[in-house]
Amino acid sequence: MTALGDLIEIDDRTVLVLGQGLDVEHGRPDVANALVHRAGDTLVLVDTGVTTAFRSALRKAADRVGPWSRALVLTTHGHLDHVGNNDLADELGVPAEHRVPALDLDQMRDPVSYWVRAFDRIAGLTPLPEPSALADRVVSLFQPLRPFGATTRTYEELPLERIRIGSHRFTGWTFAEGAVRVLRSQGHCAGHVVVHLRDCGVLHLSDEGNGPCGAMADADQLKIQTVLGAAAVLFEEGEAALLTDGHTFTVRRGAEAVPYLDGLLEQATALQAAALGLTADSARVRPGAFTTRYAQAVAGLGVGGANPSAMFTAMMAVNQLRELGLRPESAGSDAPWSRPASLRNPGPEPR
Repeated sequence: MTALGDLIEIDDRTVLVLGQGLDVEHGRPDVANALVHRAGDTLVLVDTGVTTAFRSALRKAADRVGPWSRALVLTTHGHLDHVGNNDLADELGVPAEHRVPALDLDQMRDPVSYWVRAFDRIAGLTPLPEPSALADRVVSLFQPLRPFGATTRTYEELPLERIRIGSHRFTGWTFAEGAVRVLRSQGHCAGHVVVHLRDCGVLHLSDEGNGPCGAMADADQLKIQTVLGAAAVLFEEGEAALLTDGHTFTVRRGAEAVPYLDGLLEQATALQAAALGLTADSARVRPGAFTTRYAQAVAGLGVGGANPSAMFTAMMAVNQLRELGLRPESAGSDAPWSRPASLRNPGPEPR
């Protein structure tokens, strides 16, 4: 059994700081894992979680991997459970740099609006409070929330680099003389990046591995699946040796990583097949009824992911309908979804 702030020592200069799962009913925020690494004389913090207890754990991990004389804080994406202690960069007593994805700035500045958008999409599909009230409640769990510090800048203010790792080509940014590679992925949400630590072989997926189907309104299923496939190749080629992420409280070493990543891709295709079967017999689909049956399919397939709940399953269901090419016919909470009429009734073959 793990607890918030527990440390997994990867090597003498790399530590995974463990977070915790979300429990809205009992007022407990989820806290994402953070990676703490020393590259030469640079302390590297990949995400900062949230809560004062986790902040203390980060300081403990930073002391363990020392000594260091400068700091680099990297935010993988703007979700609350990853950014709450970002101003720690200002308190380390050394020159510091903090980078965040430009596409996630709006949600970091106004997380309530971001979550209202998420909950508006599932209003009426599963029993939940009114979207704005629920968004206020969720955001209130993540306190203190300090996503910005004195040195915060976006990655996109730096020149974009072409980064080759093994047979793969990525775009992103490198730090610490190439020892730290930030790779654009943008699947879990609009600005998401993953981090590769060259010298210890850690590939930190953050939340790109949060189950086979993204839940958020700005998730991109193709990009999630693409980065999972690319990650598997890095392990097969020996370019990565250890896999970490934002919500699996473990380190997957060597041969464990590829079957795990392949399993996520297999779940993605199985879920899409299940969703296709649920919509095959009707030109119009009620999202409420689809969500109920989709939840049954998720349970039957044993699909997990971070913080499994009816709320996140409903969010996945809406994304799955969009993946199949369906669109709502009106703005009602349970208005029918359908494919374009020209595809349902193609008419006579052209001469």
